[in-house]
Amino acid sequence: MTSTIPDPHPGAHDPRDTPSSDRAGRIEVHGIDHIPDAERHGRPRELFAVWAAANVNYLSLVVGGALILMGLSLWQALAVIVAGNLFWAAVGLLAVSGPASGTPSEVIMRAMYGVRGNRVNIAITGWAICICYLALNMAAAALAAFSLAEKAGIPPNAGVKIVIVVVIAALTLAISVYGHATIVKLYPLITLALTAAFAVVAAGVLGHADFGHAPAEPLTGGDLWAVIAAGVTLIAAGPLSYTNSADFSRYLPRTTSPKAIVFWNALGGFLPSVVVTSLGAFAATAVDMTDPQTALEAILPAWFTPVFLLALVLGTVSINAMTAYSSGLALQAVGVRIRRSLSVVVDGVLAVALTLYALLVSDFLDTVSSVLQLTVVLLGPSMAVYATDILLRRNRYDGPGLTDETPDSPFWYTAGVNRAGAAALTAGAAAAALCVNTLYTGPVAHALGGVDLSLPVGVAVASAIYAVMMRRPLSGPGAGMRA
Repeated sequence: MTSTIPDPHPGAHDPRDTPSSDRAGRIEVHGIDHIPDAERHGRPRELFAVWAAANVNYLSLVVGGALILMGLSLWQALAVIVAGNLFWAAVGLLAVSGPASGTPSEVIMRAMYGVRGNRVNIAITGWAICICYLALNMAAAALAAFSLAEKAGIPPNAGVKIVIVVVIAALTLAISVYGHATIVKLYPLITLALTAAFAVVAAGVLGHADFGHAPAEPLTGGDLWAVIAAGVTLIAAGPLSYTNSADFSRYLPRTTSPKAIVFWNALGGFLPSVVVTSLGAFAATAVDMTDPQTALEAILPAWFTPVFLLALVLGTVSINAMTAYSSGLALQAVGVRIRRSLSVVVDGVLAVALTLYALLVSDFLDTVSSVLQLTVVLLGPSMAVYATDILLRRNRYDGPGLTDETPDSPFWYTAGVNRAGAAALTAGAAAAALCVNTLYTGPVAHALGGVDLSLPVGVAVASAIYAVMMRRPLSGPGAGMRA
């Protein structure tokens, strides 16, 4: 898969050189605009640490423990973890469109939905969901920080909690504001630190785990398949939330191997997510993971508890910095005319408000489970449309054309909307909603005894409709691409 535009200056610059517009420690200049060839740099293997740092986190431990609490045996839970994390391959596929276009995912999706249609798409499947994930992850970091404060002799009253959330938000947003180069430079160090900390966690957990764990009343038949389907959906919600993977690959030279991009992206997400989520499942065989943090402290060395809490905060800040970065790009893509750095701050303020709600009003574990499963109704079809478009176009994207928001844009389609993308996403989400079994039970799930098929059905319907409706336009002058 290659870009449709040849390199106008082959060999004119070393792609490993970092341009002044994207250097660590400096606020990133670019937002949703096109990255010129002269400013492209980096290697695909850098993406491994970016995604690894974001997936060694507390939320993965919570989700892994939840699978055992749902009634699965240990080995059933491990199989579900591997199956759900296979969706990281799709995250890698989406990332290849970044170097091909030189634009972030939020702009590339104009090819799928049209200039105006994509504003609505990004507002819902991009910006709003990013804010929700920011709040959930910030709440996870805050819970660890509350315990750390308590151990330091500071009672975590309402005032202290607010201060802690604000400090965590400030650290997160600082990384996001400095942007791409700072993330690429900083995250290998974070990955090493988190790996060391979680190695100690693994030693403690595996020393207490019951490798033959099975529930007192094992699930069978339809009940078992219902829980397996719900578990895969819960795990897959993680990678499915990253339809924005091109945001972090768009600075790579357009000649970068697509296979290498897919591999390093997918491995960076898959490997740590499987390991950490599995640790959560192992831990649930030995301790009560309804309160994961307190339970894990009981089986870890006393000296390590503060380090463990700091690692939980650091891991969550890492994933949230990436989410905040993309939410800022999403806000720009929706049509808000402000600098990327300022858009990140705006999103951070909204996320802090939601975080305080999640901590002070709702039950954290229930909120995580419900939100992650329900977002699949939208994110599954959204990722399917994106991946299908990459395959149909053979990853040929006109970056400058994608940044044109006027009626002369090759991606204006009809009144600014690509009917194929709008129809595919709507139909996919509607089909998934009929099959969901989380906050409510859809009619299809009810007929199947509670088996939630929202993920495969939503993906299949959206992909099929988009492929059929776009096949003819892509073969003619209305392809939405410039020569």
